[in-house]
Amino acid sequence: MRFSSKKVSVITVVYNGERYLEQTIQSVINQTYENIEYIIIDGGSTDNTLDIVSRYLDYISYFISEPDNGLYDAMNKGIRIASGDLIGMINSDDWYEPNAVELMVDAYENNLDKTIFHADCYDVSCDGVRKLRNFHPSELKLKYYSMTYIHPSMFVSKHEYSKHVYDVNLKVFSDYKFILESYLSDKKKFIMFIRLLLTLGWVASVLNSPFLTL
Repeated sequence: MRFSSKKVSVITVVYNGERYLEQTIQSVINQTYENIEYIIIDGGSTDNTLDIVSRYLDYISYFISEPDNGLYDAMNKGIRIASGDLIGMINSDDWYEPNAVELMVDAYENNLDKTIFHADCYDVSCDGVRKLRNFHPSELKLKYYSMTYIHPSMFVSKHEYSKHVYDVNLKVFSDYKFILESYLSDKKKFIMFIRLLLTLGWVASVLNSPFLTL
């Protein structure tokens, strides 16, 4: 298992996520990278989510279950708690390959002038079918049309989150607003493309194949 002085905070926001949550948790606590702070923010689940979390409390750095004001409020709560140099958000129905965090830390340590790290990914359907989702760096599409970055496949530095977080006044697309603000501020400094195969989507998220391109 690799250890580095660079701490990585991984945040899972969940509400009634009993179906896949245990798989998500196991994928985080079984990483090949050791210096991980794992934070779970629960919105007051009424299913078996809390029972699942209770089985892994020895591996979880911080856990809270309370009502919130929606997804972005919960995400911001996790960011405020996080003490890592690099922060990843993994949904309660996604999961990582064992070396996912290690690959991101390698990229971060070799590019300390960057603050947002992003990967290609696979979408995985409930029946296990994978579909590659390539990133297409269209500035026109990002600025005027839609979110082109895949939020769960991003790791963001704590320094970047100290400047701005997610707008809780938006019910959707707050992650788009966050990325667009970062991109317009300084696209060369804030965005780095990592050509990794990161599997996520409707069911899972997995990180593979370390090809880096700037």
